[in-house]
Amino acid sequence: MDIRLAGVTKIFEPDIVALEDVYLSIDKGEFVYLVGTTGSGKTTLLRLISREYLPSRGQITVGDINLRKISRSQLPFYRREVGVVFQDYKLLPNLTVFENVAFVLEAMGIPPRIVKNRSNEVIDQVGLWRRRFLKPPQLSGGEQQRVAIARAMANSPSIFLADEPTGNLDLRTSEEIMRLLLSINAAGTTVIVATHDQYLVDAYRQRLVELHNGRLKRDERRGRYFIDGEL
Repeated sequence: MDIRLAGVTKIFEPDIVALEDVYLSIDKGEFVYLVGTTGSGKTTLLRLISREYLPSRGQITVGDINLRKISRSQLPFYRREVGVVFQDYKLLPNLTVFENVAFVLEAMGIPPRIVKNRSNEVIDQVGLWRRRFLKPPQLSGGEQQRVAIARAMANSPSIFLADEPTGNLDLRTSEEIMRLLLSINAAGTTVIVATHDQYLVDAYRQRLVELHNGRLKRDERRGRYFIDGEL
């Protein structure tokens, strides 16, 4: 689904402007990096697209859905189209890898046989087949991130949002996660990644959108990472 932001502003109480007058179009199947210093509005933008937040002004449309006007009853169906991985993985520590992934599908009322098959499929896709019966405390940080990605992809979303997916990982693991995200994109999913990782942005060149103080500063095809104060 295409994503369109038109004049989007987000203001938090008491008077904190997180995003201001942002116009942005992302076509179906694109891979986009969101870059910018801390507080530039990257996470806010992701949470607006996932419809966790509503804009204070402006319009966001995803496909033919206007996120300002979507009804409460329609919202769960929209969110099934959006896979999200934020910085805290929010894995359930007492459940196995398989159970963490299956839980999402079970909560949607999907038949058990389909839950089992789809959970196994995405666990294998992220390279954790042999560790599917372990629990999060038994996994490395990179493996936990893979579980979070598998869970977000379990429902085959059209859009995948990732907030600093390599933030606490070493270089080798970060590259593995990056290649996984690119493979998800290659299968047709729109992928938007908020990141501070200059090496990965420059090594795996894609469209780059830079935010600065809540405003859109730069939008480049195959852009390089370049932020004032972070050279």
